Amino acid sequence: MKIGNIDLGERPVLLAPMEDVTDIGFRLLCRQMGAAMVYSEFVSSDALIRLVNKSLEKLRVCDDERPVAVQIYGKDVDAMREAARIVVDHARPDVLDLNFGCPVKKVAGKGAGAGLLQNVPQMLSIARAVVDAVPGTPVTAKTRLGWDMNHLIIEDLAEQLQDCGIQALTIHGRTRSQMYTGEADWEPIGRVKRNPRIHIPIIGNGDIATPERARECFDRYGVDAIMVGRATFGRPWIFREIRDYLDGKPASTEGIDWKLDVLRQQVLTSVERIDEYRGILHVRRHLAASPLFKGIPNFRETRIRMLRAETVADLFGIMEEIRDILHSSPNSIPPHAEQNNYEL
Repeated sequence: MKIGNIDLGERPVLLAPMEDVTDIGFRLLCRQMGAAMVYSEFVSSDALIRLVNKSLEKLRVCDDERPVAVQIYGKDVDAMREAARIVVDHARPDVLDLNFGCPVKKVAGKGAGAGLLQNVPQMLSIARAVVDAVPGTPVTAKTRLGWDMNHLIIEDLAEQLQDCGIQALTIHGRTRSQMYTGEADWEPIGRVKRNPRIHIPIIGNGDIATPERARECFDRYGVDAIMVGRATFGRPWIFREIRDYLDGKPASTEGIDWKLDVLRQQVLTSVERIDEYRGILHVRRHLAASPLFKGIPNFRETRIRMLRAETVADLFGIMEEIRDILHSSPNSIPPHAEQNNYEL
């Protein structure tokens, strides 16, 4: 599959953009685990044009994580146009992605993200303006099926976005009103892909938590790529699991120690990128939600301790206790990840 001139290979598996999750450290880790392309946290166009330092920091990328997409959001055409130019100048992303799907109130409620599903003309104006503003960078978009079940507009919207110059479209199989409840509906995604007028890549997203489900989505709905979000939380090795399964390779035999070491690496990368206190603050809740720990008896108290840890020594001490528990009860390790509500 190609986006512009970027070849992502056959049946690529992508890391979804997730606020406060897909920072540079986590993106690098997921690329190491086999993600074909990774996406940044979303960045506010309004903050970018005001040159807010926190937002500019989100534009930091490195060559080891490429191909990488930077995602921006906003509701104003001029702000999105200027923000796109800032992103390209600062980050030189391989892909610039437009967030037309974030359902959270602070975004959609203000008319950005999924809020634009209620104002399609404005969404299309933004798409055209951004495409024209960064002619050397492929512009893609991520959206949902519609605002609610009474307004499932994705089939027409996909054609309209393609006509604006969008070079690939990611579709999350829920409406904005569903947020993350219920099951993702892939049937409309499949219909978009089967539309003979659609020639851009269609990327499916929503509830992919196992290698088996990943292959089913490729086979049944014909999508060009899949995007994995919440199932990566505390389980970045899911990319290796899916890739091996799709390629017909034997399942990985990596065990408890290797997986815990991967999570330790995530901690150290976060600390090195920021500082010990803020790096721990950023990553500890991610670890506490890891499905690797699901099924451990009386884990609640240990999870609370993990969430309160303030030093690497304290956090790693807790993880060593968990290592001992898992070695003594290897059957407690779940075969697949539970879902977490961080995907945008």
